[in-house]
Amino acid sequence: MGRGLISLEALGAHGTFRARNRMAVSDVSGTPVAELSLVPRLYVTRSMAAMHRAHTLPLAERIAALTRAARLFTEGVIGGLTFNEYERVVSRVSGVPIGVVREAAAAVADSAKQAGSTAFEARPAGAVGDWRDPLTREGRAVWTRRGDVFAVHAAGNHPGPHGLWLEALALGYRVAVRPSRREPFTPHRLITALRAAGFGEDHVALLPTDHDAADELLRRSDLGMVYGGDEVVRKYAGTNVLPQGPGRSKILITRDRDWRDHLDTIVGSIGDQGGVACINATAVFVEGDPAPVAEAIAERLADLPSLPPEDEKAVLPVQPAESARAIEAFVLGRAAGLRAWLGDEGLVEELGDGSAVLRPAVYQLDRPDAEQAGIEVPFPCVWVAPWSRANGIAPLRGTLVLTAITGDDELVDRLLDEPTISNVYHGDHPTYWIRPGVPHDGYLGEFLMRTKTVIRD
Repeated sequence: MGRGLISLEALGAHGTFRARNRMAVSDVSGTPVAELSLVPRLYVTRSMAAMHRAHTLPLAERIAALTRAARLFTEGVIGGLTFNEYERVVSRVSGVPIGVVREAAAAVADSAKQAGSTAFEARPAGAVGDWRDPLTREGRAVWTRRGDVFAVHAAGNHPGPHGLWLEALALGYRVAVRPSRREPFTPHRLITALRAAGFGEDHVALLPTDHDAADELLRRSDLGMVYGGDEVVRKYAGTNVLPQGPGRSKILITRDRDWRDHLDTIVGSIGDQGGVACINATAVFVEGDPAPVAEAIAERLADLPSLPPEDEKAVLPVQPAESARAIEAFVLGRAAGLRAWLGDEGLVEELGDGSAVLRPAVYQLDRPDAEQAGIEVPFPCVWVAPWSRANGIAPLRGTLVLTAITGDDELVDRLLDEPTISNVYHGDHPTYWIRPGVPHDGYLGEFLMRTKTVIRD
């Protein structure tokens, strides 16, 4: 490795650890920019044991530390990087446009500042937070943790998800994070800030591992959260590990609404965030002829520029050229025989440095239950399909966010009643809308906490 590489050490329960096993982290051109320490299984075991032995900070101290960490995260020099330098390296390594990284990093800091309130939004109205509350003298539900140590296998496609596990810290969990090898900078910076703000080394840890030691992190925790694809969802469904899978977010436009009035929302839902997030729309269902909608979407998306991710005007994701070509081959293979409004001449535009932009694609389906409508890829790629009342809500199932542009309140009732649709946005609201305090895929507190009845003298 050349000089000037950023050193990302493990942050274990007994301090910073420089492992002998080190992995290069490269940018989208293939140039190494950092070395990441990969800890062995025994190190994970010992760190997790220390976290189980630790004592949770009082609530007021946790909230104050989270607030201080938010400021350190955005204002401090951490690991030799200013906040602006951190944003640039995340953009270069992940390929996410710099503007998206900037917004996401600000949202993570905001999540830290607000975790003291947002984490408790999930508490049942009939429950109190402490057995000492005067209401428990007459008998009351008390909201309590289901465990003490929470493990996270983090995502690497976007910095934003790191704002979620901060709620576990607010609720009193000790948290161990296994960072993505694709983008370890955000959790490293965040955990360093949390420790400097007052959380102990045995309260929040960064444990990069190889695949062999990854499951040890989950085995040694009380509860866990893992990001991944459908295989991850199937593996962990119904266990003490909460899977965070593909979003497959969708838009439905019924006949009583003019889609032209909502084109900005439709296109923004597809392309905002660079199209890499689980809350980006991957399918649009139209009651009526989908062709005019697909054509209008394609006209808008075709104008987006191909630029390096660190360019202030960049809006599309960038990957190493080889990876981009593999994604292109997959999408073109699945789209064979479909009408391509955009993307028929290829999806990749190489930038000349070993990296390539993934350009938007728009395909028209001939039926709403076509399997392609469930394909989610990390760039603006949308499948536009016809839909009718006779199809019902079956084609809309398995959705993180569904924007329903309709005046049919009975249909909205049915969408809300569907268990596999996590969030319903009624009207002109983009699928990427989110703010602290509202559930993403249910409240994290629903998974981390439970109620116990307490009555006392």
